[in-house]
Amino acid sequence: MSKTRTLRLSLVFFLFSTPLLAQKLKKADKAGIDALRAHIGYLADDKLEGRRAGSASEQLAREYISKQFEQAGLQPKGNANGWYQAFDINDGKQLGSSTFFFINNHELKVNEEFFPLAGSPNGSLEEAVSIALPEQGVPWFFDLRELLESNKDNPHFDLIPEIRTRAEKVAAKGASALIIYNTSSIVDGLKYDGKDRSEATKIPIIYVSEKARKSYLKDESATYDIKLRVTIADKKRTGHNVVGFIDNGAPTTIVLGAHYDHLGYGEDNNSMLRTGEKLIHNGADDNASGTAALIELAKLLKVSKNKGNNYLFLAFSAEELGLNGSKYYTEHPTVDLGQVSFMINMDMVGRLNDSSKTVTVGGYGTSPFWGTTFTKLTGKKQPLTLKYDSSGTGPSDHTSFYRKDIPVLFFFTGLHTDYHRPSDDADKINYAGEWQIIKLIDEIVAAANAQGKLAFTKTREVQTNTSTRFSVTMGIMPDYTFTGAGVRVDGVSDNRPAQKAGIKIGDVILQLGDFSTSSMEGYMQALSKFKKGDKARVKYKRGEESLETEVVF
Repeated sequence: MSKTRTLRLSLVFFLFSTPLLAQKLKKADKAGIDALRAHIGYLADDKLEGRRAGSASEQLAREYISKQFEQAGLQPKGNANGWYQAFDINDGKQLGSSTFFFINNHELKVNEEFFPLAGSPNGSLEEAVSIALPEQGVPWFFDLRELLESNKDNPHFDLIPEIRTRAEKVAAKGASALIIYNTSSIVDGLKYDGKDRSEATKIPIIYVSEKARKSYLKDESATYDIKLRVTIADKKRTGHNVVGFIDNGAPTTIVLGAHYDHLGYGEDNNSMLRTGEKLIHNGADDNASGTAALIELAKLLKVSKNKGNNYLFLAFSAEELGLNGSKYYTEHPTVDLGQVSFMINMDMVGRLNDSSKTVTVGGYGTSPFWGTTFTKLTGKKQPLTLKYDSSGTGPSDHTSFYRKDIPVLFFFTGLHTDYHRPSDDADKINYAGEWQIIKLIDEIVAAANAQGKLAFTKTREVQTNTSTRFSVTMGIMPDYTFTGAGVRVDGVSDNRPAQKAGIKIGDVILQLGDFSTSSMEGYMQALSKFKKGDKARVKYKRGEESLETEVVF
C-alpha cells in the first residue's frame, strides 16, 4: 500500500455472525492455505530483495506470477500477446557523466565540491573571470551569506526560489552562469535534487562547497580560468504489469487486481525505517499477500461454473510510487474498459486479526449492487467482520479504475507496526484468515455472474497525505505519474479549498503562496507552512493558460 496515501476511513459497521477460523479445514481449504504460504514465502524471500519496481527483483517476481497464471490456465493479455505490460517509471533527472567544472585546470569533484542546481540547462562554457568583476558573457558569483542571515527568523523563507530569481536577474544583465557559495555559518541544505521538476533556468546555477571555495576561489580579485559543462538527462526505469485473462465469451469482464511491487531497500525514501540502514523490505503483507490472493482466485475462477463474465487478472507494479502501474493500465488497457463490470483490489489482506476478524471493504458506495449483495451474504454463515467505506478512492490501485467510472471494491485487513518496515515478513501472515477473504471475494464474484455491467455511483474523495507533517489540505489527489513541472490534479474533493477556489482536474499547481510547488515534495513542504484559516494565492496552469486564484484553508 502506497505511503503517499494514508487510509482515512469513515466506516459504517456491519457485523457478520459466527466465530470460526477454528473450524476443521476441508481438503480444498488446506490446499489453498498451503498455496498462499508458498506464494508469499517466495515473493517475500530475501532473494527477491524487496521487489522494487523496475529492478531485477521485480523481474523475478513477475516471472513467478506469470508462471502461476500460466499453470492456472490463463491467457496472456499484456502487450504483444505476452504476459507483461511495460511502462516507464520517471526517476527524475540525473547528472550526466560528462558534467565537469575546472578552476585553473583543477577538476572539482561532482556532488562533493560542486553540483548544478536542478533546472540548470545543459551547456558548456570556458571563460576567464573575476569574482569581483561581473561582466557580460561570463559567469557571475553570488555569496548566499547575506540572504541566509537576513532571513534566519523568517518561517516563510524558501531559498531555492530566491536563487532562481537571482539567476533570472543576472541572466538579464548578460551573465552566462551563476556560481553560488555560502560563507555563512547557517546551513543552506542545498544538494542536487533529481526529483525537482522545476522549469529550466536561462543559465546554469552551480553550487560550490565552502571547502572548494576556500581552496580554489579564495581571492575575489584574482582572475580564474573556468571550464564548465552541465549535462542533465531524464532518469528512468521500467516497470511491468502482469496481465492474465479468462475468456468466457461473455459481454462483460470483471477485473481483479493486486500490486506486487514493494520498497526494495527503501531507495525511494518511502520506508518507515528512520535509522538510515540499508535493509531489505520484504513486503509480505504489502503486498505479497494480495498477489498470492490474486493467483489463488485465478485458479478458483478458471474452474468456476460462473461463466457470465470474463475475468482479467492484473498484478500491478510501481503502486508504491503512486499507483503508476494501474494508472498506466487504465490509460493503455488491453481489454475494452467500457465492458468492465467492476474491479476488485486486494492490498494488505494478510493480517486478519483472529479476535476481531475485521476486514475493511472500500468502494461500498460505488454501485448499488454492493449493498444488495452484502445484505444477502449476511444470511450465510460467515467468519468475517466487515467494515464498510463508501469511497471509491484511496491509497491503492482501485482508485485508477474508479476514475474511469468503474465500480470498485477494496479489501484490506489494516495497518500494523510492520508497515513499510523490514519486519513485514512471511511468518507474520494469517494464512487461514487470508483464505477466508479469498472465499468471500469468490462469493461476491459469483453473485455478479448474471448481473451484466454494474451501475456506477460517484462517491466522496478520500484525502491524501505523506510523511510531511501539515495541518491543512488543498483537497486534491495529485497525479503521481506526472513528470512535468508542478503538481497535476488528478482528483478534487467536494467542499474543500481547491474546489471552492475553482481548481479542476487536469490543472497543474505551480506555486502556493510564496512557495514553488515544482514537485510533490515541494508541494507538501509548501502545505506545511500554512495553518487553518490562512489564505494563499495559487498559481496554476490550465492547458496553456496561466491562472491565479485564492484558497482559504
